[in-house]
Amino acid sequence: MKITFYGAAGEVTGSQHLVETERHRFLLDCGFFQGHRAESREKNEHFLCDPKDLDAIFLSHAHIDHCGNLPGIYKAGFRGPIFCTPATAEIAEIMLRDSAKIQAEDARYLSKHIKGSHPPFEPLYDEDDVEMVMKRVETLEYRETHELDRGIKVTMYDAGHILGSALMRFEIEDEGEIKRLVFTGDLGRRNMPLLHDPFPLQGCDILIGESTYGNRTHPPAPDVKHHLERIIHEAFKNKGKVIIPAFSNGRTQQVVYYLNELVNENKLPSVPVFVDSPLSNRLTKVYERYQHLLDATAQRTLMDDDNLYHFPGIRYVQSREESMKINDLDETCVIIAASGMCESGRVTHHLAQCVSDEKNIILIIGFQAQHTLGRKLVEKQKYVKIFNKEFPLRAKVEKINGLSGHADIVDMKWWYEHLAGDEGINHTFLVHGEPDSAQALAESIRDICNESPIIPERGQSFEV
Repeated sequence: MKITFYGAAGEVTGSQHLVETERHRFLLDCGFFQGHRAESREKNEHFLCDPKDLDAIFLSHAHIDHCGNLPGIYKAGFRGPIFCTPATAEIAEIMLRDSAKIQAEDARYLSKHIKGSHPPFEPLYDEDDVEMVMKRVETLEYRETHELDRGIKVTMYDAGHILGSALMRFEIEDEGEIKRLVFTGDLGRRNMPLLHDPFPLQGCDILIGESTYGNRTHPPAPDVKHHLERIIHEAFKNKGKVIIPAFSNGRTQQVVYYLNELVNENKLPSVPVFVDSPLSNRLTKVYERYQHLLDATAQRTLMDDDNLYHFPGIRYVQSREESMKINDLDETCVIIAASGMCESGRVTHHLAQCVSDEKNIILIIGFQAQHTLGRKLVEKQKYVKIFNKEFPLRAKVEKINGLSGHADIVDMKWWYEHLAGDEGINHTFLVHGEPDSAQALAESIRDICNESPIIPERGQSFEV
């Protein structure tokens, strides 16, 4: 068996891993490279494997760095099946259509602003390509074993990362020997709201495992309900607004879930809550359809409340006109809007209206990359630039840490040690992590590996 790493090797983007046996060639994930425009474009345009020769693609989950280039590989000639869970299939289609829309908007903008004889910018794919590739999708339920042709079986288990995310265990017959290969995709955390803990597999010959936070420990999951209750009461007292920039997939649904609990417990004043993101709204409908996949705590809540994402006072905003009217409100309200790092989307309009009023509170609930507006708010800079205009930052800025959906070193060690059991793991490849994180994880799990863990570089191949 030969494994070649084409993405998320020494980095945390562009997840793509090729597995080749004497009879099969399949890809684990087909993610978008994200980063500097020119470099990412080059990687996303050119596949290092031949898409026409692939038998299948197995998709771990629907984050863009794992699924984002499925339409691109279809355009390049791939015509095999794409296997994933039903929830991942629905979320992936929404995310890919949104990606195609953003690419079209970017291409129009760049084409207008290029200088000289540069050819027009073109999107990597469009919505027609998304529609065609989604026809290749075949869904597998958790713990349902699927036999792909002769000599290869796959079973998917809950990874606990986002709704529908999957750990994959393959049983592969190659040269007369059965080998057990496990691919983690992105491994989730234990004891987080809504989602199950990652399913503890046991027994593995070959591991392709993520290492995103292999060198750090997350702070304990915060008492988000308590923070939300306190912040909303403070804003209500001051007649201000609460602005919550939130990622559309996962983080928005977490916040709404907590607000629903607070409303049911009569712990909040009567204030309207606006979820102002068409993408978040579409994704929340998927979460509603798959509430049966949520954890035991959510299931107990569902016994008394048939929908975790609806409560008196919440409104899911669709049109731009509705969104603009929120800014005219002269009363306390909660506005949850994308994007999570405040760089684009409707949240930027709300921030422009609210950032200079000391009555308002901006609640940051996710990681903010360097140089983003979200990071500048967290740093409480005196002035922030929105729409190329400087605004004094007078609103109160609060931050809740510890809501990451990725396992940290403690959860990774727990899961990898359980996987190794008494036999150990013969071949371990650590991917989806910066070099420092991957190296730290390699050191911490070395004693459960029969051979030293390998941190592959992009394009490297290994015979196992």
